[in-house]
Amino acid sequence: MQNPIQLFIGLLLLTIVSCQSKKEKFTAIAQADLDSINVTVDDVEKGIRANIEARLKEGAGYFDFQNDTLDLSLKLVRVHTEYLSVLSPNNYFACVDLATTNGDVYDMDFFLKGIPGDMQVTRTELHKLNGKPYYTWKQEKDKTWSTVAVKNASNALLGVVEGQDQFTFAYEVELPEISEAAKMWIPVAQSDSHQTIEIISLQAPVKQQMINEDKEGNKILFLELLPEHSSSKVIVNYKVDRKEKSPYSEEHTDRQKNLEATVFLPVGGRFKTIADEVIWKKQANTPLTQARALYDYIIDNMRYAKGGIYGTGDANYACDSKTGNCTEFHSFFISLSRSAGIPARFAVGAAIPSERNYGKVDGYHCWAEFYAEDKWWPIDISEANKYTPLATYYFGHHPANRIEFSRGRDITPNPIPESGPINFMAYPTLEIGGKKSKVKTTLSFVRLGVES
Repeated sequence: MQNPIQLFIGLLLLTIVSCQSKKEKFTAIAQADLDSINVTVDDVEKGIRANIEARLKEGAGYFDFQNDTLDLSLKLVRVHTEYLSVLSPNNYFACVDLATTNGDVYDMDFFLKGIPGDMQVTRTELHKLNGKPYYTWKQEKDKTWSTVAVKNASNALLGVVEGQDQFTFAYEVELPEISEAAKMWIPVAQSDSHQTIEIISLQAPVKQQMINEDKEGNKILFLELLPEHSSSKVIVNYKVDRKEKSPYSEEHTDRQKNLEATVFLPVGGRFKTIADEVIWKKQANTPLTQARALYDYIIDNMRYAKGGIYGTGDANYACDSKTGNCTEFHSFFISLSRSAGIPARFAVGAAIPSERNYGKVDGYHCWAEFYAEDKWWPIDISEANKYTPLATYYFGHHPANRIEFSRGRDITPNPIPESGPINFMAYPTLEIGGKKSKVKTTLSFVRLGVES
């Protein structure tokens, strides 16, 4: 019995009839012709993988591609097994993601001819760059199909600001009723290779103390408070110049630290079992393809939902419930990645809205990075899960409309809270009389360089 893809192809299956200015036309073939084809999509997968492997071997690990405007050296990310097709007797289609070392991901369409065990690529077309299409398919009045160029495709409507973004950012904390001596730890954003941070002003009811946390290099605002400071505000105003992030090298990086377990990021056990199975099924044999396989597994199997004990970043909870917010998505990935021997790490900050230029920010946001090809690759699985057209973009990119507060888990500032290491630093940690207490935090922004 044929699968749904084959049945669909049986009705609408296409064969190339002309090619003019990158315009490809196909026409349906009879079901009887399809029934006579003994080639399966598994054969097509083996055929495209063999061709890719041969090109990688020929290019010393890189897939070299040239056209009139591009000269690319690419690494394999994944084969789109969901799009493999038998077009007609002796004609096949495959789609493959390949990436530059800078993180640009090209979605390439391959057309093949041949028989099982001996298929050759006859044509290669660049279909998408970082999820944005160069062309799409359109059915004509005569029932044939053609490629249609897509001009000026943009990710802006889906929350992505590419290139660079500038804004002021306000981090405002309103203290609750304080009955006895209290202490508070607030994350402080820092400049790095992707964001330039300037503290415009800092308002607090007591003298501030900036402390540095050695394990992850975070900067923290530490305050010692008294009952008379009840209902006071702490406000940090920033000016931020942020660049879009793609894979990057880091002069001093501790990969071993990013392979180890933490309280909510276990390593090994069932996480290794899951990771090994996912990687095996996807035939992934490099850290880059393995990370993509784990990324896709989480997108396919988790649901974004704020329920239960979401927001703690507990990989066990994520594995059991298959739900959560950004913390669960990325914690699950990190545990799977580390269990597969791929260094991975966690960071948290805020995503600045792209569709407006001022106002409140709806809470914190977190993301992850993994290490492959001698670089850290930024990913955002929860956003890719929400907006599947951007799944390719978010594997290797973080947009410019963000601010990062802190990095890492189980953070141990000095002085450390009586409750122990801080799980992660997005909102303040407040202890009143040594006991944790909630504190209201409001985030807002104003984009710079735009007309109001």
